[in-house]
Amino acid sequence: MSDTATRDDARTDVTAEHLDVVIVGAGISGIGSAYHLTTQRPGTSFVVLDALESFGGTWLTHTYPGIRSDSDLYTFGYRFKPWTGPPIATAEQILTYMGEVIDDNDLARHIRYQHRIDTASWSSETATWTLDGVRTDTGEAVRFVTPFLWMCQGYYRHSEGYTPQWPGMEEFRGRIVHPQTWPDDLDLTDREVIVIGSGATAATLVPAIAGDCRHVTLLQRSPTYFVTGRNENDTAEMLRSLEIPEEWIHEIVRRKILHDQAEVVRLAAEQPDMVKDLLLAEVRARLGDDYDVETHFSPRYRPWQQRIAFIPDGDLFEGIRTGQASVVTDQIDTITEAGIRLASGDELTADVIITATGFDLCVMGDIAFSVDGEPVEWPDTVTYHGMMFTGVPNLVWIMGYFRASWTLRADLIGDFVCRVLAHLDELGARQVTPVLLPEERDLERLPWMDPDNFNPGYLMRSMHLLPKRLDRPEWQHTQDYWVEKETLPAIDLDDGRLEYR
Repeated sequence: MSDTATRDDARTDVTAEHLDVVIVGAGISGIGSAYHLTTQRPGTSFVVLDALESFGGTWLTHTYPGIRSDSDLYTFGYRFKPWTGPPIATAEQILTYMGEVIDDNDLARHIRYQHRIDTASWSSETATWTLDGVRTDTGEAVRFVTPFLWMCQGYYRHSEGYTPQWPGMEEFRGRIVHPQTWPDDLDLTDREVIVIGSGATAATLVPAIAGDCRHVTLLQRSPTYFVTGRNENDTAEMLRSLEIPEEWIHEIVRRKILHDQAEVVRLAAEQPDMVKDLLLAEVRARLGDDYDVETHFSPRYRPWQQRIAFIPDGDLFEGIRTGQASVVTDQIDTITEAGIRLASGDELTADVIITATGFDLCVMGDIAFSVDGEPVEWPDTVTYHGMMFTGVPNLVWIMGYFRASWTLRADLIGDFVCRVLAHLDELGARQVTPVLLPEERDLERLPWMDPDNFNPGYLMRSMHLLPKRLDRPEWQHTQDYWVEKETLPAIDLDDGRLEYR
């Protein structure tokens, strides 16, 4: 049970609600974290806060045509909740799945929607975080006080996507739309459409709208790797035919997928040219030997240096093969009244331009953090296993994987948080803060992610906003699930890198 106390605010009196844990974000990470608290720490008082009107995060805010997962739901789904649908799922299917988790575990009573948090202030004197914000539906000020803050808000700004500012945008006579803020009134029937981008969003949108448009052109500055396959899992279907329980099927299929993915990641690092040839051969098989695969589907980077997008049933390539869609690889010179002029001098006409150009990364949900009155500058901190930060007590952030499903790490961090909370109880301590060992303090502070490891555009253009890492596994997000599934559960909570008070 939570209790309340009245606390004076400089502007107004606000009733502060006191809880053992506050989770920020009711997306895939936040709902999973709430489950772990209820099952591993029964009796813990907590609340899940979200600025949106319902749960789901990405799967609620993204409403563009065809919105679907770009990793399989046997691993993107939670380890504790069997997935029984197709491996690549629609947003609606994922929301249904999450809703079942909420209902099955009585989590709805813990969730507060339309609660935007603006500031988070830590006091060492009281060993608590004070979160101040507003109810977006009523304008009412809200305050929550908690000893432990669990940030599950994701890593990008939900309110708007990233759109480069090209010359001439104001001259275009049609509409320019970002998929992240898809308008309800957009009718693409019999329109000439250009989709700018080359990632999973563009690859999802193009086949989804190709049948409605007069024509859709995928305009990319550089290509992306794609892999295709049936949107079914043969192992799961075979096991279902044997009437194996869904819990067993989920675990078996999950382990097989992760085993197979580990082999692909290893090969991509050790034999990148071979993996590239295999990926491009698959594209040629879909589009034919006459298609210019080298220009349009052969990236300049090695496989898995950026995310490889899965194309279920090859739908993107089918649209290209039938002529409903086409691909142009070039630079944008300027936006014109009628479309886009390219660096090559060619011009593309359009009624609608869709900028599938990525995210705007934000750290900690744009919340203003302070510790004992001093603002937290995240680039001045060093990350502890990519989830805690030097000098910032009692805070954990979920940043998932890019080469494996995000939720795999959310589950691992859920176990870690529950271990830490139990350890605090055992020690009789009130706070835990990552600290560098004496021999680590003079090590070079490196960018959050090694560009040679992983280098998508949204990460590279925002690296200056993120915490630093050291050349030590304890002080970085390795992006390696297959290592972390062993190392994170085995973290020594008393090795000196966590300071307790």
